[in-house]
This record gives sequence, structure tokens and C-alpha cells, in this order.
Amino acid sequence: MSKLKKLGLMVLFIWPQIIFANPINVTLHYIGPTDGQVWAGVQQGLTEANLQGQFLGQNYQVKNVTEQELAALPESEITAVLVGTDAKHILDVAKMKKLAHVPVFNLSSDADGLRQACLSNLLNIPLSKQMKADALAQWQAKHPDTLVTAHAWHHDFVKFAASQLNKRFTRNHKTQMDDDAWAGWAAVKMLSDTVARTQKIDAAGMLNYLKNDLSFDGQKGDTATFRETGQLRQIVLLIDKDDNIVAEAPLRGVKGGLDSLGMVTCKK
Repeated sequence: MSKLKKLGLMVLFIWPQIIFANPINVTLHYIGPTDGQVWAGVQQGLTEANLQGQFLGQNYQVKNVTEQELAALPESEITAVLVGTDAKHILDVAKMKKLAHVPVFNLSSDADGLRQACLSNLLNIPLSKQMKADALAQWQAKHPDTLVTAHAWHHDFVKFAASQLNKRFTRNHKTQMDDDAWAGWAAVKMLSDTVARTQKIDAAGMLNYLKNDLSFDGQKGDTATFRETGQLRQIVLLIDKDDNIVAEAPLRGVKGGLDSLGMVTCKK
């Protein structure tokens, strides 16, 4: 046996032991209904996080809690909070004093007010109303007689490995992935990727990484990052009346790229 092969076998034998010497257990807390697409997306993200975690010594679970139950938890037990409810409830959770340095993910609301609030811990995954309006305006400037709608995701999206994600989701949940499901999946995916890269689960460190160092593909191509408003920069899919993807915003030639869609900065 060559020295190279011997070295390879030693790495295969030793590396898993190194990884699993100090396993990382990650608990994410979720507030919202446990049916519907947001929850299905969270569960898809959880499945994939644990699949990846098998090779990295990381174990993930999601606990469904009420706001009152969350308030009773020690801060040291909270890594991130996922919220799939209405805008008012999301804002109330993000404003909880004990969550000031905890990433709180909005998974379900397009309310512009959540972005205008500019809370340092609130991370908005869905498209805002303003992002949708800006994307539609770009399309209608070139196609004034064609009506489309704006979405974060579509079950027929195939680029950037989107087709594989759609297939995995449909296989596991017997339904097609939509905007809400993608938001749930994306939040868990961001968190598990962050843990994999940093090997840390403290909330403040997690929030800092997500806001300043995150480079997220999300199976949508362009690198997605968070603005100071807490909004996730991302491609917007434009869908016609026959449920076909006709374009991706920002459209070619529009100045500003992803920042041509929605509120970009916090008003001082």
C-alpha cells in the first residue's frame, strides 16, 4: 500500500472522530402554526440541516413555542427565533427585551412596516410589498400591456439547483414549494450554514454573522445578503397569468441591481 493511500485511510478514520468529539446541539424556536407552507419549509430545512449535520457533528431541532413560553426561557437557551405569524405579532416578538441580540426571522409577512422599523435583530426573508411593487414597475415599464405577479419562489424554477430543491420538497411534503415554504427553508438553511462555518451557536455571534458575513445562495443564483433594514436582498420572480415564469427582477439594464427592489437603507 502506498504512503498516500495509508494517509487517506488515516484521515478517513481520524477525521470523523475529530468532528464528533464535541457535537453541537442546536435548538431553534418557532412561533406560528404547525400546518401550512411556512412550517413545511421549516421542516424541510430541518431535514437538510440534520443530513449535513451527520458529517459535521451537528444536531438540529425546532421547538414550537408560544410567546409566553419563549419569554420564560433563559437567554442562554435561545439561539434564533423563527416567526410565521402576522406583522404585529412578529414585531412584538422582535421587540422583546431578551431578544435584543437574538436573530428573529420573519417568515411570513410582506409588511413594509417591518422593514421601516429597522430593528437590529429582525431579519425579513419574504419579499416586502415595496420589493414586489418595484419589480412589477420594472416589468410594466417595458411591457405595459402584460400583467404579472411578483414572487420569491416558484415550483417551476429550475436554475441554480432550484429544481432539485423543488423535487426534494415535493417528495417530502406532497405539495409544491411556494414563497412561504421557501422562506421557512431559507431561514433554517442560513442558520445551519452559519453554524457549520463558525462552529458557534451563541445568539449574538449568530446575529452578527448573518448581518455582516452571510453570503447566501438560496438556490436563487445571486448572492443574498441582509440590508440594514433587515430585508434579504434577492431575485424576484415574475409570473404571468398562466403561472409561467416570464422574467427575473431586477431586469437587465435597471440601475442598482438587487437594491433597485424595495427600501434599501434606514431613514435617519
